Amino acid sequence: MYSEQFQKSLALVEAAREKNLAMEPERMTAEQKEQVLSAVHPDYREDQFEALKIGPNAGDRVPHELADMLQAHSRITADSVDLSKPDYDIDVLIIGGGGAGTAAAIEAHRAGASVMIVTKLRMGDANTMMAEGGIQAADKPNDSPAIHFVDAFGGGHFAAKRELLAKLVCDAPEAIAWLSDLGVEFDKDEDGTMITTHGGGTSRKRMHAAKDYSGAEIMRTLRDEVLNLGIPVVDFTSAIELILDDRGNAAGAVLMNMETKDLLVARAKTVIIATGGAGRMHYQGFPTSNHYGATADGLVLGYRAGAKLLYAETLQYHPTGVAYPSQIFGALVTEKVRSLGAKLVNKNGEVFMHPLETRDVTAASVIRECNERGNGVETGNGEGIWLDTPMIEMIGGEGTIEKRIPAMMRMFAKYGIDIRREPILIYPTLHYQNGGLDINVNGETTNVKNLFVAGEAVGGIHGKNRLMGNSLLDIIVFGRNAGVHAAEAAKETEPGALTLDHVAAFEKEIADAGIETTAVSPKLLPNYTKQPNI
Repeated sequence: MYSEQFQKSLALVEAAREKNLAMEPERMTAEQKEQVLSAVHPDYREDQFEALKIGPNAGDRVPHELADMLQAHSRITADSVDLSKPDYDIDVLIIGGGGAGTAAAIEAHRAGASVMIVTKLRMGDANTMMAEGGIQAADKPNDSPAIHFVDAFGGGHFAAKRELLAKLVCDAPEAIAWLSDLGVEFDKDEDGTMITTHGGGTSRKRMHAAKDYSGAEIMRTLRDEVLNLGIPVVDFTSAIELILDDRGNAAGAVLMNMETKDLLVARAKTVIIATGGAGRMHYQGFPTSNHYGATADGLVLGYRAGAKLLYAETLQYHPTGVAYPSQIFGALVTEKVRSLGAKLVNKNGEVFMHPLETRDVTAASVIRECNERGNGVETGNGEGIWLDTPMIEMIGGEGTIEKRIPAMMRMFAKYGIDIRREPILIYPTLHYQNGGLDINVNGETTNVKNLFVAGEAVGGIHGKNRLMGNSLLDIIVFGRNAGVHAAEAAKETEPGALTLDHVAAFEKEIADAGIETTAVSPKLLPNYTKQPNI
């Protein structure tokens, strides 16, 4: 039963809908954006960060939860694993079975390398599978990669590595064609032209989608291609430490069977980290839209081996996570809902901002509306803001929601909410790891040779904030890129003697810095019980 306050607010929203639909909220100025970000965005809360004491980024600030993992003990010691008889010996080892890892595997295989994917859950258990809204590409006559670059560069606070962002936008049209050729069923008009829409911060309609399960459709296609090519996949097995050779180059990984805890050794000429994000770290206690295994493993593995991080202090809190009902608290409400016309409305029935500001600005504005202005709706899990979904049908006609965002309609219908006729309650949810390992334009880390990175574990592609649709794009562009260049490097590489000396060296750094911790990393899985971590 809805509370009296809940019902009163809902009535105000419904009464104001016609008026609100006709409103054209003004975009914020640059000064207004900076003001709301610095006032309330989680990335600006100094008490939630600390300076790293050891490693290649010593002195840089990162979230407390990430610092605990980056400065934790390894799950093994330098002399506890016999590296002399590898269980696997391949050219390219790919750690992670999501979109970036599978895209990399396909291209590395096509380049003639022997490839193996190792993934701690199953191939496809990844944030890619959960991405809904779409993938950007400037492939329409009124658009260009240059315009795409300007949108993304500004949306990322002008902090992206220019060469990485330039590759992202310039390779985007070809990435869409590649996916289409593999069999991805993008939304199309009757004449076969791909349908494109706006996203937050875009100046052109360049969002390609497969209804509102775009990531699932892309992941389905990539997974099928990996299986069709016969690329070996080792499921339910996690990489717990990188192996270097005696020259300090990446040369494989120590693997752990997630069920038996048995350790295995994979020797490789090159390694690709494609481990995804960190939502299950629950930074600052936020709920998350991420899959169960998103625990920043790749950042930990790379950092302990000497790879640098870039912008690890920046996270993306998607502005529209589910605030009610509690059964799906924190689940993603795709930005496509707003691109189709739904507006953000406070408890008084007032539209308080433009619905398609960039994600960080929108998230901060929602937090401010609830926490500072007192205009949120009590949900039982805190407060939320209305996302007025019936506006979509008023704009696009009856049946638009079922046609364009059927997964959203079904998700809420399970709990008796018909989003075609009543609005939904949202609040920001931890969604994306903006920062990650620092790479060059070939996908190789800047200071560990033969170690490549792709997907959400990369830092610098998007700067300090990412626009909608550029993550599904980067897993394809930089996944393929890493696969090609890792295979190329493997042809010219013969690893030296395998070693875990860096593990011992890192343990010494922990001791010398006076860090007292019982934590071990990588975390591997979140712990929602009172039992010790696995």
